[in-house]
Amino acid sequence: MKRYELSDQQWTLLVPFFPRRPRKRGGQWRDDRTLLNGIFWRLNTGAPWRDLPKRNGPWQTVYHRFNQMRHSGLLNRLIERLQLRLNDAGLIEPELFGKAPSAC
Repeated sequence: MKRYELSDQQWTLLVPFFPRRPRKRGGQWRDDRTLLNGIFWRLNTGAPWRDLPKRNGPWQTVYHRFNQMRHSGLLNRLIERLQLRLNDAGLIEPELFGKAPSAC
């Protein structure tokens, strides 16, 4: 596993947010986990999108999916789910986020 990539255990927590898509003719839909790894790499490093490692797919695809997740509210739901898990484990102070996390 590379730096900033999701472990199998972490991916198991997030997979319900990414339903399976039926195969379609034409272009191939990139794997959600791979693209999410790319988004995390970008957010952790602060590097330009164009410097995204090739293993995460085309930077334009990762950037487009990141924007879709932001605009649809999916990114907020993912962060909230992770905050709840950290809160339950006693590893986070909800006051740092301005409010206590609510149930998903």
